[in-house]
Amino acid sequence: MAGQSITTASTLMCPHGGTVSITSSNTSVNAQGGALALMTDTFTISGCPFQIPAPSGTVPSPCLTVQWVVSDMRNTVNGVPTLSSSSVGLCLSGTMIPQGPVSVVSADQQVSTQ
Repeated sequence: MAGQSITTASTLMCPHGGTVSITSSNTSVNAQGGALALMTDTFTISGCPFQIPAPSGTVPSPCLTVQWVVSDMRNTVNGVPTLSSSSVGLCLSGTMIPQGPVSVVSADQQVSTQ
């Protein structure tokens, strides 16, 4: 599956509207000012308002990180798979419970990967 490349300049969100920040170990920056995101990079989520029902009301359970389960199959940087808009990532709570897929709002329109 081909998709537009995810870079450190891309916009990603959790299913509840939280914003994903990408900290990449890839230091090569492309012409649009972002480095290709790698499957092993750190994806931190902030501002997720998700709560779960509890007997005494609700308990905050925000999405905090993204764990990628499907990466690009043919593209790597130093042997580590890159990510694209066709990649699949799960947003995880602090207790590592999957809370839904990450949404790629914008990716690098100049570069397509597989």
